[in-house]
Amino acid sequence: MLRPESPLLQDDVAAFISRAAEVAGPAMGRIVIDLTNAPYIDSAGLEALLDLSDLLEARGQTLRLAGASGTVREVLELTGLHAHFEYFADTNTAVRSFL
Repeated sequence: MLRPESPLLQDDVAAFISRAAEVAGPAMGRIVIDLTNAPYIDSAGLEALLDLSDLLEARGQTLRLAGASGTVREVLELTGLHAHFEYFADTNTAVRSFL
């Protein structure tokens, strides 16, 4: 599980991707990003999520989003990216979705 501690913005994307790469290795093909503490996201953050999703998909791994705020969900919908991600109300539900 990966949990950004602030909004996912351009200044934070490099650290986020680096941490995601660390988590992806031992994740056994399943990764949950808990967005509870990321109340909003900018275009660089969206691109990072999309790139990460594509990378994981190419490796046969799966990405789930959890705890996305209304604002984040709205941005995903407005950009048409909502169909690219599975997102859940909380991390427990996201983790259980892999079972």
